[in-house]
Amino acid sequence: MKNTLFFILFAFSILFTVQAQEPVDYVNPIIGTSNYGATFPGPIAPRGMASISPFNVAGPQNLPLEKDSRWLSNPYVHENTFLTGFSQVNLSGVGCPELGVLLLMPTTGAVETNHLKYGSTYSNEVAKAGYYSTEIDKYNVKAEFTTSKRVGVSKFTFPKGESNILLNLGLGLTNEQGAMVKVVSSTEIEGMRSVGSFCYNSPEAAYPVYFVAKFSKPADNFGVWKKPTTYNGVEAQWMGYNGKTRLMDASTKMVVGDSIGTYFTYKFDKTESVEVKIGVSYVSIENARENLEKETSNKSFNEIYKETYTEWNKLLSRIKVEGGSTNDKTVFYTALYHTLIHPNTLNDFNGEYPEIKTGKIGKTERTRYTVFSLWDTYRNVHQLLSLVYPQQQSDMIRSMLAMYDENGWLPKWELNATETFTMVGDPASIVITDTYLKGIQDFDVQKAYKAMLKSADQVENNPLRPGLKNYIEKGYLTTDNGGSVSTTQEYNAADYSIALLAKELGKKDDYKRFYNRSISYRKLFDKNLKLLRPRLENGYWYEPFDPNDGANFSENVGFIEGNAWQYAFMIPHDILGLKKIMGGNKAFINQLQKVFDDNQFDMANEPDIAYPFLFNYVKGEEWRSQKLVSELVEKYFTNAPDGIPGNDDTGTMSAWVVYAMMGIYPIAPGEPKYSITKPLFDKITIQLDSKYYKNSELIIEKDTNANGYIQQILLNGKIYRGYFINHEDLVNAQNLKIILK
Repeated sequence: MKNTLFFILFAFSILFTVQAQEPVDYVNPIIGTSNYGATFPGPIAPRGMASISPFNVAGPQNLPLEKDSRWLSNPYVHENTFLTGFSQVNLSGVGCPELGVLLLMPTTGAVETNHLKYGSTYSNEVAKAGYYSTEIDKYNVKAEFTTSKRVGVSKFTFPKGESNILLNLGLGLTNEQGAMVKVVSSTEIEGMRSVGSFCYNSPEAAYPVYFVAKFSKPADNFGVWKKPTTYNGVEAQWMGYNGKTRLMDASTKMVVGDSIGTYFTYKFDKTESVEVKIGVSYVSIENARENLEKETSNKSFNEIYKETYTEWNKLLSRIKVEGGSTNDKTVFYTALYHTLIHPNTLNDFNGEYPEIKTGKIGKTERTRYTVFSLWDTYRNVHQLLSLVYPQQQSDMIRSMLAMYDENGWLPKWELNATETFTMVGDPASIVITDTYLKGIQDFDVQKAYKAMLKSADQVENNPLRPGLKNYIEKGYLTTDNGGSVSTTQEYNAADYSIALLAKELGKKDDYKRFYNRSISYRKLFDKNLKLLRPRLENGYWYEPFDPNDGANFSENVGFIEGNAWQYAFMIPHDILGLKKIMGGNKAFINQLQKVFDDNQFDMANEPDIAYPFLFNYVKGEEWRSQKLVSELVEKYFTNAPDGIPGNDDTGTMSAWVVYAMMGIYPIAPGEPKYSITKPLFDKITIQLDSKYYKNSELIIEKDTNANGYIQQILLNGKIYRGYFINHEDLVNAQNLKIILK
């Protein structure tokens, strides 16, 4: 008997070990929920429209919110302790408040509609890919959550007694207010919530999110509220339904306003669970209901979670890593998980979606994507998608071109069919070129090129490139334009990408014109400082000038979210030219090293995140890149709430560490090549999509001492010279081997 018991226990332990080795099981969604990472720990399906997050940024006990308003950019901060509900649509890793609405909250006892009174501390959080649970201390309620692509699924386990489920439409992160909710029956409600004005944009950017909620058990009583609760109209009156008699007429089943909500009340004689499914849509209530029915009808909580778990594992398994610690794998797969949240799905199950600007409803047979934080993601996220998820990337380019058809412009920072025009530059051009040159060409490239030229050449009324006339005439923006140096560099990067695509399409004159435009940053180079600095309209240097001004998001004249040091090398398309005007290799290395030695490098923001890889441009100095990248990964990316160095910027910081741990990095956006460093793992196997790449997989591996520097690089067993490799050569090879000293 003892031997049999031992065998059973041993078998279960082996089974658990095998299961724990699945990539999805390494994901820890708590990573990035502190240190302004702005991720959320709740469930979302890959590229999901619906997502659920505990909402803990409203309440007197949440001290970080009182000290720093930047906490408002996300619904959950790990240090906070006061929970006021679970929001059903959220953004991950953004720097401005938006969404975080449709807050569901379980309570017990008498109905209380003031979130400061019904809020509670919580404990025993469990966060996995596609699943989150916690215990709500005040009510002894266990709350569990999962999602399908367009439906959030909640499961509340209540103790014996009177219990309630509240849906608060007044709370949220959005700058907009206004909502409507209607009780359809004792098991269903429907409504909408106005959202918009991302980064405090124009109120004209407001748009609705529609929802339908279905409850697994009929409520004993239900009601709506509108603040102030003493409001004398029928909208504020209580209504109930006891299964037999409606206590109020149908007109009181709907309420419209800013601070409104609805509640369902149950009387349990034992411990009971209630599941709530909330389908969402940006088109209509009808579509929200269809999304709910098509994706989750007749499916249990566990069945939905299993489907989402399986989908996550399938996508995460496109990259298999061997070697490294459990924490290393957790950091890696959680980062890869974060890159698969945004851009996310905008279209409903039936293919309908709101067009940008037109007010019309479009329809697609493919995925219409949204949330294009392109100033961030043009640097590495889309390159990662092209390598590992090229079909997704193709649909994203198609989405951008559809936006051009609808709006007349490529997206800049698009959010749920609104253009926020946040940040600077013309990043869509870079993403399109990079995608096409990587062999993902199943989109209308001529239309794309036409759209890129419009952004680059239309001087008047150009929302993508303010100050373009100044830039074309002088080669740079002057201090009359905000962030003049940074914006010049961004325009340079976009122009270089247009030049590359022009060359590929045989447009020689355009190639020369845009290539020449792409190196105009040289006119802002101060040979004495060996840095870029702003110029006045008359061509003189701006005075007084301090290269350190602008660090840590402080104000300056010439730079956006950075200073002269953090933008000094943000010219990866012309490093050879930069080296020359700096005075050669030695001067280049000294100035680049100074960025790190003087603590000017900012791992938490985009302008300088490629700098650690730039030492590869000088022969004999490549070891510096290998040393720095390893140190930065270890220092800033950990299996902890603050395990992302700052705002994840819709996956950009996460994409950086995915690449860094694999030993390659897309060094020049738009240019299909990678910089090579030593990988953290012993072996990385990337599954390639046969529709776009001829090989089924790419293996990157390292050999010998993990702490040494690169001694030799082998490509398919043959010695490979240099520390850069073209995308085509990489994916057409089967093995990249890094031999360390």
